[in-house]
Amino acid sequence: MIRILAPIKPRSILLNTKTRFPHINMSTSTQAATPFKSTVPGVAVLGAVTPEQATILTPEALQFTATLQRIFNPTRKALMQRRVYRQQELDRGVLPDFLPETAYIRNDPNWKAARPAPGLQDRRVEITGPVDRKMVINALNSGAKTFMADFEDSSAPTWDNMLSGQVNLRDANRENITFTNPNGKRYALRTDGKAAVLIVRPRGWHMLEKHVLVDGEPMSASIFDFAMYFFHNAKETVKRGRGPYFYLPKMESHLEARLWNDIFNVAQDMINIPRGTIRGTVLIETIMAVFEMDEIIYELRDHSSGLNCGRWDYIFSCIKRLREHPQFVLPDRSKVTMTTPFMDAYVRLLIQTCHKRGVHAMGGMAAQIPIKNDPAANEAAMAKVRADKTREVTAGHDGTWVAHPDLVKIAIGIFNEKMPQPNQIHVRRDDVRVNRNDLLPNFPGKPTEAGIRDNLQVGLGYMEAWLRGIGCVPLNNMMEDAATAEISRSQLWQWARHGTETAEGKKVTPQYMLQLLDEETNKIKQKLGAKYGATKFDAAKQAFATNITGDKYDEFLTTLLYDDIVSTVSSAKL
Repeated sequence: MIRILAPIKPRSILLNTKTRFPHINMSTSTQAATPFKSTVPGVAVLGAVTPEQATILTPEALQFTATLQRIFNPTRKALMQRRVYRQQELDRGVLPDFLPETAYIRNDPNWKAARPAPGLQDRRVEITGPVDRKMVINALNSGAKTFMADFEDSSAPTWDNMLSGQVNLRDANRENITFTNPNGKRYALRTDGKAAVLIVRPRGWHMLEKHVLVDGEPMSASIFDFAMYFFHNAKETVKRGRGPYFYLPKMESHLEARLWNDIFNVAQDMINIPRGTIRGTVLIETIMAVFEMDEIIYELRDHSSGLNCGRWDYIFSCIKRLREHPQFVLPDRSKVTMTTPFMDAYVRLLIQTCHKRGVHAMGGMAAQIPIKNDPAANEAAMAKVRADKTREVTAGHDGTWVAHPDLVKIAIGIFNEKMPQPNQIHVRRDDVRVNRNDLLPNFPGKPTEAGIRDNLQVGLGYMEAWLRGIGCVPLNNMMEDAATAEISRSQLWQWARHGTETAEGKKVTPQYMLQLLDEETNKIKQKLGAKYGATKFDAAKQAFATNITGDKYDEFLTTLLYDDIVSTVSSAKL
């Protein structure tokens, strides 16, 4: 079910993240970074790098990456402009719907996508998390079937984080990754052959990598993350009997999937491995993409490994894309669960679509983390995990996500019991009938002041951590990434935009929203005392305030905040 967050106590936003979530090492590289000079014509690297990170930025890798950028970035930019035009249509009332021009793809029962690739037949439990070195080791050792190593929403894209992540995944694929913490404890990969299969999530099409310029223009972050990982690891993974596998985020149309497929083909040709070696699982986390799921699989069919219910980003997208329409205003997000009609329709259609095409239908995230000092609260949290995973496997999902190693055993136990075989792609769900209106977020209700404060707390807490270079952060016994902050600020914007009345009878105005923001920030300041000055809460508050009054609305918080963590000598060069 959807995460139901109680109001966050200020103590849960303290700086010492490692003590609250010790299996993640939040530290950055300890090696000295120095300026890096590219020898590849037309390619400039603006960020400093450590000697180890420099082994990722080889001339050959930079040339490979630049070639993909030059071929495909114009198409990427055109597709991003297409999103702008589509938003203008949505604002005028042209609501999402299934595309008439691609009905022949949806209506053809005969085509199938590729069979599951080696290592991806059984995906009963996938663990996800950032590309931090200790996290990579612990996730691969967790007992999960696969590990989604995330350059996207759970990693703040500092230059150090992105390059160190590439180093970590290169070492993981060669099974020589180790880590020793400050207390001398050593971490290494398990040697019993049961380490999780690695899947990598690059950043979304909307993101740039401003530390690398190609012909004077910032690189697509998606192309950079994909190309660097693929160049250094594709042949190694093939040699070990698998392939380079990816999760593809934030797409809004089958044309964006087509772009990924074209990149896959060219990349495979460039290093002379067979087409189809790459596999990509698409996160259906936008309201636009849910109407094009058949088409997305079709575009990637030789490279497809299915779809995933990216459910929190999906809620964010529903609010974002339909934000000008008061009939789609949602109540507190704690009320928007997976049994809410429009969310249930989304899940059922995704499972039916995937199984019809012979690919996996993956479930969503359990973001709870163990509560060590409160057995009753811990049991209540774990009960939510069990209920959520039971719902997913019963609905027909072939696997699920967790954010903490301790949840792997719970989730895999439920899937093993209810689905003893590797997957249930044979469950066709021919009973499902979902139309356009079923998928629109018609779920009326009023926000509460507690819900408003909850959103303010989560947004502040996450944005503050992100500005410190941390992309996933424990807040109130939940592991949060960018999706929760996006829901928070989008709901606040939506309620202020339409002057929504709260359940207590208070009209939400910009002034009211900013007043509550001040109050919540002051609570944190009082709690932290002298420690507050070392935080980024003032910067987080300033940025957050621009997006919660119903006026200015940035496409993504990550693009709003990105320039604040760019580490080049002069942003004017970008």
